[in-house]
Parts: sequence; C-alpha cells; structure tokens
Amino acid sequence: MLAYVGRRMLFAFFTILAVSAVVFIIFSFLPFDPAALTCGQRCTKSIVEANRIRLGLDKPLLEQYWLFISGIFVGRTYGAGSAAFSCPAPSFGYSFNENACVTNMITEALPITIQLAVGALLLWLAVGLGLGIVAAKFKNRWPDTSSSVFVLLATSLPTFVTGLALLIWVSIKWKLIPLALTGYTSFFENPYKFFQYFILPWITLAIAYAALYTRFTRSALLETLGEDYIRTARAKGVGERKVFFKHTFRAVLAPIITLAGLDFAGLIGGAIITETIFNLPGLGRLTLRSVYEFDLPVVLATTILAAVVVIVMNLIVDMFYAVLDPRVRIK
Repeated sequence: MLAYVGRRMLFAFFTILAVSAVVFIIFSFLPFDPAALTCGQRCTKSIVEANRIRLGLDKPLLEQYWLFISGIFVGRTYGAGSAAFSCPAPSFGYSFNENACVTNMITEALPITIQLAVGALLLWLAVGLGLGIVAAKFKNRWPDTSSSVFVLLATSLPTFVTGLALLIWVSIKWKLIPLALTGYTSFFENPYKFFQYFILPWITLAIAYAALYTRFTRSALLETLGEDYIRTARAKGVGERKVFFKHTFRAVLAPIITLAGLDFAGLIGGAIITETIFNLPGLGRLTLRSVYEFDLPVVLATTILAAVVVIVMNLIVDMFYAVLDPRVRIK
C-alpha cells in the first residue's frame, strides 16, 4: 500500500510541475505586454520599464519560471533598494492592480470557495445517492417516476436560473433569509449566520449535481444487481441487506467517488456563476474580476491552483480506490 501511495504521489508531483510550466509558458506568450498592465492611464514608458524590472519580466523565460517556482517555497522579493518589497512564501506573484501579494488575495477567497464546495458536495451526495437508491429499489414504481421528474427538471434548469429563483422567492418574497448579508461569518463565531450565508448557494449547486448523481446511482445499482455474483450471493442465502450494502453498493461506490472527486475539484477552481449571483467573494469571482481587469498574476495563480486541486483530488481518489478494491494496488 505504501509503495502504491508513493508512486502515485511522485507521479502527481511531476504532473503538477509539468502543468505549472505549460500554464506559465502560455501566459508568457499572450499578445500583450504584462508590464504595461501594471499601471493606469498615466502610465509612461519609464514606469513600464521600472515595473518590468521589479517583476523580473526583463529576465529570460526560464529564469522567470524558476523565480516563480522558487517563490512558492522561499518567498520572493521584487525590485531593489528602498523600493524593494517582498511577498512571503508561498508567493504566487504580486498584483499591481490591488497593490497586494497574490497569495494574500487567494488566502482571503479560497476558504469561502472551499466551504461552498464542501457544503454543496455533502448535500448533493445525500440527495443524489438517496434518490438513486430509492429509484433502484422501487424500479418502475412511483418513487422511480418521481426521481425521474426531479432529474429532468434539475438538469433542464441552468444554475443561474435556480440561483435567481431561490434568491427571489426565499429572500425577496418570503423574506426567510436576508437579501444582503453583512459578510462572511465563521461557523465558530455564529453558526446561524454562517448557514444563512451559504444555504442558498449550497442548494443551488446541490440541485444541479444531485440530478446527475441520482441518475448515475440508479443505473449503476440496477446494472450491478443483475450481475452473476449478486445472484450467486442470493442463492447462497445471503440476506438482502448484506447483498445490497456489502456487494452491490460497494461496487457502485468506486465510480461515484471518482465523479465526486472531479466535481469537487471543479468547484474549488471556482463556482463563478453561483458566487456571482450570491455575491460570495470566493476564488471564482476573484478569477473573473482579474480577467476583466487583466490582472495576469492573479489569473496565472488561480489557473495553476485549479489545476493542482484537480491533480490532488485525482490522487486522493486513487487512494480511495486502493482501499475499496485491493486489486488496484497490484502492479
């Protein structure tokens, strides 16, 4: 098991390194000058050149990449002399638009996105798996039909429609949740306000994803229940509950974990539409704002971060696979 985990971690490390290099090269060949984007309308050539030197953009591409990577581990100093300033490790660059280290901006936005993604994940797994199991056990009966109606409606509605509908009905018409909350509050400071802040975004994302998981769980369970080893277990007198949870559901759980891991990683990259509708200052909204403002250091950092999250989640999923199915650990 340790050898398997070691191999997967080593592969993930080199994959992250390769992805960061590719993204860095792509951003280096964009058809505009990054240094010219660091000052406003009164920008002069001397200011542009000074900013180019301070950011290290005057150096060869390979050296720029090395400075970027080393800054993640040891921090980075920009400029020299009295005009020098530093961003401590892990440093993902400096934003002249916001006059702040990119890491500080990500540190403020990332916890909100993580809590949004975790809450939505738990909610859509509970709803999706629950409805999928009920639909499979009552195939072609009214619970199955009801779940099919839910799947049809949920997949037909875009996320922005669901979010706006919840906002209009729950906050404006019924006034159950304040329309304009004063800002993010930690769960440990005020659990009630914390849930007020996140409940509608959680439901918005959960409705969209739960439909997919309901359909997937139902079809996977019905397919597995028709396998020969399930019929053999029943013929040997194994109880129906044990057949379902030990043999059937465990076999279905592996692909569901893969799907959930990738969907979760996608949300960590930023649920842009949901964060925009509910005014959540998360990573998705930060990325969108940076794209509008051509804040390249922030866009570069969030792009690499999103790729790293996907790779890490794939690594975690692989480890879960090894726990659920020992055959995965075989070379």
